[in-house]
Amino acid sequence: MRKTYLYWLTIDCLVWAIFYWESALDLNATRLACMSIFFSLIFILPLFTEKPVMQTTIFCVQAILTIFIFCPINNELSPYGILIHSLIMAEAVFYLSRTKSLIVITVQLASTAVILMLSTLTISQLVWCALYYLLLVIALLYHQVIHNREKETRLSNEVLLEEYRRMKRQLVVEEQQARQDERMLIGHEIHDSVGHKLTALLFQFEAFRLTAAEKDKEMVGKLKELAEQSLEETRQAVRSFKQDEVGGLQGVIRLIRKLEIESFMKINFSVRHGAFAAPLTGEQSFAIYRAVQEALTNIMKHSSTREAQVIFESPGGSIFRFEVINAASDDRYFQEGYGLKAMRERLEKVGGTLEIDYEAHRFLVRGTIRLVEWSGSDD
Repeated sequence: MRKTYLYWLTIDCLVWAIFYWESALDLNATRLACMSIFFSLIFILPLFTEKPVMQTTIFCVQAILTIFIFCPINNELSPYGILIHSLIMAEAVFYLSRTKSLIVITVQLASTAVILMLSTLTISQLVWCALYYLLLVIALLYHQVIHNREKETRLSNEVLLEEYRRMKRQLVVEEQQARQDERMLIGHEIHDSVGHKLTALLFQFEAFRLTAAEKDKEMVGKLKELAEQSLEETRQAVRSFKQDEVGGLQGVIRLIRKLEIESFMKINFSVRHGAFAAPLTGEQSFAIYRAVQEALTNIMKHSSTREAQVIFESPGGSIFRFEVINAASDDRYFQEGYGLKAMRERLEKVGGTLEIDYEAHRFLVRGTIRLVEWSGSDD
């Protein structure tokens, strides 16, 4: 509304300026008062954006005021009055519905008829004016039909787009739930089959150890220890299946939200160059998640500020790069610890690199991973 109103206001001011420049109008008290009211109505029109009845009234009053403003002097019709009439009808068609715009057009045509009757025009001039207003009304109403159809189509597209996004979000949630259910099912199967069998095997090893000869007890003890390790690893695998932790880029977003809510951190997260569309493998996504998690954890532990900037980008589609930046003090001593070393090793395992940039006023952790579809064989 604001932009379109400025457009209409600019056109109105331009037409009125040309009218004052080209015509010598006798500005008596009545015309000055009518023109003041006319311009006042132009400037108060935006106040009634959500009130079409008031807008209709304003346009009708402006149409009636044109009778007094453009009343012919010496029976001569001003052509600029026709332009003002056209603008009033065009604005009414643009802002109002079909019925209300027809009301304004009817009032404006009646006002125009009064002005024409007060002027001395030839038959050909009257025919020309009638033809002009007829074609103008037809063009404006046709534009209104096209504009309304376009508006309805746009609204329909927005509704469909919102429904598509809702269904896509629902599909992602259902997919995650199905994946988690499948993980739980696999975990239960491992627990019920492998876990129970390993437990039974431990009991048999213990029973055999009690009855075995002294020379065989050491070997049985080692076998029992190996079975216990296998059982513990099986239990850890089952626990990892039951975990609902999400890695990858989606996990980073959840991690940022969690830190902002629970740890009162202020994190500026930005995505550039189609980073979310980068073809990362699951292992690469999880390595990125762990690296960002470690970097943000270090900020919470060692930084004097609780502000950070996280950037994901995939320039050219050949690499994926992430950066974690936060402010650093000038006199702080830096030494790469176990967390950063583990982060570097994790990224190197998936074909990536890690850079640490420690400057006077900022600490930057940058990880770069070459994307799968670009890392072909060199044979």
